[in-house]
Formats: sequence, C-alpha cells, structure tokens
Amino acid sequence: MNWHGVTVGYALTGSHCTLAEVLPQIQRFTDAGANVVPIVSQTILTTDTRFGTSEHWQSELRRITGNELISSITAAEPLGPSKKLDVLAIAPCTGSTTSRLANALTDSPVLMAAKAQLRNGRPLVLAISTNDGLGLNAANIAKLLVAKSIYFVPFGQDNPEAKPNSLVARMDLVLETCEAALQGRQLQPMLIERFLYA
Repeated sequence: MNWHGVTVGYALTGSHCTLAEVLPQIQRFTDAGANVVPIVSQTILTTDTRFGTSEHWQSELRRITGNELISSITAAEPLGPSKKLDVLAIAPCTGSTTSRLANALTDSPVLMAAKAQLRNGRPLVLAISTNDGLGLNAANIAKLLVAKSIYFVPFGQDNPEAKPNSLVARMDLVLETCEAALQGRQLQPMLIERFLYA
C-alpha cells in the first residue's frame, strides 16, 4: 500500500510495558510516508514508570512523527468535523479504554478521537493490552468485535499460566491491520497464540 498522503492517528494509552514495543510501529508508518498524528491519554502525559518517563515518551513521539501531541479533549474534538484521520489506531489500548469505548464514554483525548473517527464512519483499529481481557473486560471486547468500523490487531494470551485472563495484541501487526481496515476487512487470523512462557 502507498501510505503517502494518508493521515494516521496513532493513540497511546497507559499500558506502559508495551510503549517500547509500539514506537517502532509508529516509525514504520512514517517510514512508509504516512503523516502520523500522535494522540495521548492523560496517563501517558503525566505518569513516570519503570518503563520510562512521560517526558521521554512525549519526546519520542514528537521526534518520530514530526507533529505535536494531541493531549486534550478539546484538541481532539476537531478531528471529527475536519475528517482529518484516514485511520486511527489505539495501540496500546488498555482494558480501561476498551471498557469506556464499549460503553460510549468520552473522557479522554483518545476516546474523543475514537468517537470522532466512528462519527465519520472511518476505521478504528484497536491493539488491546489488558490483564482482564478474558475476565470482566471480555464483555466489552465482545461488544466492540461486532461494532461497525472497528478492527482488531490480532491478539492472544500473553502469559496463560501466570495471567490466564490477560490479552495482548501483536503490536508488530498494527500497520498491516490498519492497511486491511482501510480496505474494509479484518486482518486474519484475529485470535492468535501470542507468547507462551514457561
């Protein structure tokens, strides 16, 4: 696919352990010629963890995309009327974000961007990363699986022995899933064996 002239919204939520895994995927989009608009949750904007400081992640996003971050609901709201984004990926998409999206709550820049994208009938790609994907959040994932214009990055259990309810997407397939979504199809197989730990 020719990504030149395509605007990709890339939203990150607070699965801090996967942030290092998704930055190279953002780089893949920019290397392919896409204009990437970074969108961050409040957690990414303000929380330092053992995986890195908020300032580090913000700086990396600006460096890779060459764009300023959308980091407020008011900044994300114009994405709807402007129809700026051809595709929006939320990667990583936490269980908290998944549950809010499934229940029509718009309380963050990421969720406002998602609402704007769905308003326009344009593809929204979710790369889930949640410890309760096969627990209480299973109902929310099920609601989103059948929703129009929503596509999933292939996902599976990341540690079935120690965390049997945990689901994580193959972050290295975000670009391929977005390409399929722009063609109106779900990348298959969607349910995969991600990792098995002894």
